[in-house]
Amino acid sequence: MKRYATFADYMQAQTPRNQTMIRALRRLVQRTAPGLKETVKWGNGCWVKGEEPVAFVYSRAEYLEFGFFGATSLDDPTGLLEGKGQYVRHIKMRTPADTRRSGVARLLRQAARLAEPRRR
Repeated sequence: MKRYATFADYMQAQTPRNQTMIRALRRLVQRTAPGLKETVKWGNGCWVKGEEPVAFVYSRAEYLEFGFFGATSLDDPTGLLEGKGQYVRHIKMRTPADTRRSGVARLLRQAARLAEPRRR
């Protein structure tokens, strides 16, 4: 797994097409859940609330996965979430316009609300 020092480093290592998509996701997160911070975890771009991971971006050649931790607890009436992980699900993003699909911002807001920073 590649390691990146920052989210910007992660983004720079992606294809130009995926960089465009990641910029669209950044705008979505900044607009919808401005309290989340960008970081890199497990070799992928992530957004966290405190220390708790909320969402991630995973680059594939043909699309991005915009995923959510704790996604099995999210209400997804439009059926956007895919995957079979115990806790993680994702939405396939193929164009920047996909960030504006009905339900995407709602899922992000839910995921951000569910992530509570650990009390130490």
